[in-house]
Amino acid sequence: MIQDIAPHHLDNAYRPVPPDRDSIALCYEGRACLMKRAGEEIIFPRFADLEKENTEIYKAYTYLFQVDEERYYLVTEAKWDCLSDFELEDLTVFRQAEPQYRAFAGITGHQLYHWYQAHRYCGQCGSPTKPDGKERMLYCETCRSMEYPRICPAVIIGVTDGNRLLLSKYAGRTYKKYALLAGYTEIGETMEETVAREVMEEVGLKVKNIRYYKSQPWAFSDTILMGFYCDLDGADEIRLDEEELALAEWFEREEIPVTPSRDSLTNEMIMRFKNGRI
Repeated sequence: MIQDIAPHHLDNAYRPVPPDRDSIALCYEGRACLMKRAGEEIIFPRFADLEKENTEIYKAYTYLFQVDEERYYLVTEAKWDCLSDFELEDLTVFRQAEPQYRAFAGITGHQLYHWYQAHRYCGQCGSPTKPDGKERMLYCETCRSMEYPRICPAVIIGVTDGNRLLLSKYAGRTYKKYALLAGYTEIGETMEETVAREVMEEVGLKVKNIRYYKSQPWAFSDTILMGFYCDLDGADEIRLDEEELALAEWFEREEIPVTPSRDSLTNEMIMRFKNGRI
C-alpha cells in the first residue's frame, strides 16, 4: 500500500527546526503539488531552488515531517515561476508515482496543508490562529481554543458469500474502477456497527462475522481507513442506493475483474480474496 515505504521511514514527530538549503519545500495549490520529472521519478523543489526569488523563504515555512534524514517543509507563499522545469500536478499522481516514499510524503504533506489552510481562523471566535511551538497544534490567543489535525475514521468492507465477493462502483465520481463498500463512522458507533450500517444502507444486505483485517492512512480524504471482512447473513438480493453507488454485484473468486495495484487497502483486500487467502 502507499504507506509501505520500507526501508524508508516517515517520522511525523513535530520538530520545528529551521530548514537549510537542502531541505525539501512542498508547495501546493488547491489539489495540485509542485514537482518535476526525472525519468520515472518525481522530484520536489529544495529551498536552494527557491531562495533566489524568495528572500523570506527561511522565515515563512512550516515544518512537516522527516523521511529518513531529509526534512520536509510546507511553503505557501513562494514564487515558483523561476523554476521552469517544475510544474503543478494533480494529487492523483501520488497513487502511482515513483519513488513510493516520495509519493507518500507528497500526499501526507497535502493532508497537513489542507488542515493548516482550513484552520487559519478560530472556529469559535473568528480570530487568527497561531502555530504552537512545541506540538502540531493551532491556538487562538483571544479565546484560548486549540485545534489539532483532524483524521476521519472510515471502513472498507469486503462482503463475502462463500466463494463470492461483493464489488461496487461509486456514483458520480471520477474513479470508475471496482471497489469495496465503504463509509465513514458516525458519532456513537463502533467500527463494527459502521460496517453493518453501511452495508445495509448501500446494498440492503445483512452481514455477520465482522472481523478486522488491517488499517491504512489515506491522506487523499484526510481519513484513516480500517478494513473489515464480513459474511452475508441471509438473502443475497441487492437493493442499491443509487445516490452512493452506480452498481454493486457479486463475483465468483475466479472472475473478479481486478488486478493488483500498490496504493490502496481496497485493492489489497480484493486481491487477498481473489487469490484464496480468505
